[in-house]
Amino acid sequence: MSDVTYTAEAGDEILRVENLKKYFPILGGFFKRPVAYVRAVDDVSLSIRKKETFGLVGESGCGKTTLGRTVGRLIEPDSGRIIFKGMDITHISQKEFRGIRRHIQFVFQDPFASLNPRMTIKDIVGEPLVIHTNQSDSEIEDTVLELLEVVGLKKEHLYRYPHEFSGGQRQRINIARALALRPDFIVLDEPTSALDVSVQAQILNLLKDLQSEFNLTYLFISHDLSVVEYMSDTIGVMYLGKLVEVGEAESVIAETLHPYTKALFESIPIPDPKFRGKGAAIHGDVPSPINPPSGCRFHPRCPHAMDICRTEEPALKGDSSHLVACHLY
Repeated sequence: MSDVTYTAEAGDEILRVENLKKYFPILGGFFKRPVAYVRAVDDVSLSIRKKETFGLVGESGCGKTTLGRTVGRLIEPDSGRIIFKGMDITHISQKEFRGIRRHIQFVFQDPFASLNPRMTIKDIVGEPLVIHTNQSDSEIEDTVLELLEVVGLKKEHLYRYPHEFSGGQRQRINIARALALRPDFIVLDEPTSALDVSVQAQILNLLKDLQSEFNLTYLFISHDLSVVEYMSDTIGVMYLGKLVEVGEAESVIAETLHPYTKALFESIPIPDPKFRGKGAAIHGDVPSPINPPSGCRFHPRCPHAMDICRTEEPALKGDSSHLVACHLY
């Protein structure tokens, strides 16, 4: 095997991330100077194809949300490059990025906290149109009504407030707002984790339908591998700020390589009361991202750890459809 970065086919790529890093300083002392850094995203490279769903999975605190917010410039990267539709958007000014913003939208985890409780649904969904277009009030209302109908809501909901809706309906409102400017790329950050299981299925199916109808590309972030498995064309697995396995979904599911990914799959609950699982598949706590282990970051919890794992950090290796960062391969 040789060192390689997972890359979409030429001409088929909408987003490419190269060696992206985002560290958060920990301030201390009288002058509140940085005394350490949380390495939330640490040298991540990936590529996302047009009209696909790239599923990003990992335990809480692994850096997947920070990665999603950084590629959309909600958080400024410390180093690396973000290439969107062939354009380097890493360091362009916010004024220059304004024209790009309409093509990159977000749906966040908490469907209530991401809605302004003092605004009606018409104003919430129509706000991007007010900022980025010259539509009249009547045109905006017509567009908002069309968007609400697309996500399964009705005209009677236009002038209601967020507290009058259920969790699933609020997330539909968030999705409608994300669609308002007809984006190419949407970052879905745990969009169903705060919802009941039955409602989760409805939202996931809605997202699939909208992707087909509007030719959307998704970065789907979740800690739930079963949901990622259902939604994704490509799967990336993060651990302590790094990608440890990435590839086409069928390949990652059928031939799971990294011990961490295997443990995640073994942790998926089986809906059979007669089945007795193996218990916790991953032992030990996640190490601190402030002072991650040397070598492979997973080695303190890995049942297959070797001496080289403790001293040498593995690079992503493999063929273009399936890469793994593990000394076993």
